[in-house]
Amino acid sequence: QVQLVESGGRLVQPGGSLRLSCATSGRTLSEAAMGWFRQAPAEGREFLAAIRWNGGRTLYSDSVKDRFTISRDNARNTVWLEMSSLKAEDAAVYYCAAGSDMRRNPDDYVYWGQGTQVTVYW
Repeated sequence: QVQLVESGGRLVQPGGSLRLSCATSGRTLSEAAMGWFRQAPAEGREFLAAIRWNGGRTLYSDSVKDRFTISRDNARNTVWLEMSSLKAEDAAVYYCAAGSDMRRNPDDYVYWGQGTQVTVYW
């Protein structure tokens, strides 16, 4: 059984930075692509970033590519999303997901975490 557990979400002020973590367990995902998505209330799940299994390639949404960075450490079974220059519109529940390759469509990912809340507010 695969488990993905996100952490690191919290209240942050506009302009601030935050690092989200996604810990994987239950089965090695070292050969899986990992992605980060977010979902705001009444919105669909939005693709943010993805990273190939060996970390050699990454893919970003245009909306975050200059502010967010995805990385992974397979030895630690962890994927991170570094976020900077946060804006009010970045507030959402953030999810990590595992799939066979880097994809923008959430339907292409098989395993999902439960999400972590990011709030951007003064």
